[in-house]
Amino acid sequence: MQEREKKIEEAIGYFLEEELVAEIKKIAQIRSVEKGEVIVTPGESLPFIPIVISGSLKISRENEDGEELLMYYIEGGDSCAMSMQCCVRKVASEVKATVVEDGELLMIPTDFIENWLDRYKSWRNYVLQSYHTRMIELMETIDEIAFKRLDERLIKYLKDQAKLQGSLEIKHTHQQIAEDLHSSRVVISRLLKQLEVKKEIQIKRGAIVIASL
Repeated sequence: MQEREKKIEEAIGYFLEEELVAEIKKIAQIRSVEKGEVIVTPGESLPFIPIVISGSLKISRENEDGEELLMYYIEGGDSCAMSMQCCVRKVASEVKATVVEDGELLMIPTDFIENWLDRYKSWRNYVLQSYHTRMIELMETIDEIAFKRLDERLIKYLKDQAKLQGSLEIKHTHQQIAEDLHSSRVVISRLLKQLEVKKEIQIKRGAIVIASL
């Protein structure tokens, strides 16, 4: 089996029908991406839908001033439900997708997305499950903003990042964390210092190490 086909098989072969996987092998592209790369921008018409093979993506909303609000992350085997619904509705993207970790994406032409909903039960279930999962994550995000103090949101964010990256060392800048939590760098830096005093984290040059998950 060629390397490309092997990667596709490992990424989606365990949950999609064999006939659909065969179609995807014919029409999909594999794209290497690097941390910080923006692969979807608001207002963009989407020629492809990404399914994560490796690495991870951050999905966010952006206001007119360029401020971002973190919505959710997608990892291996996941796709962006918001992008899918834009394709089905044939409207421009309403979200921004940014690469969090270097990796590879399976890029599927959007022309096939709606057709497969009728033809393949496994694809329909995959899309519906993606919608459900992202809706739950969005509700959790709303709950955190509405009901949790910022220090509680910060430690949860750090632990989520550690799980996402598979390491207790998180190489995020204070500014990046502030943007994800919709706060200011000054406030985040102060809260991180408080967490360090409590020995919940250790602040290193260019990284934050959490004590435990």
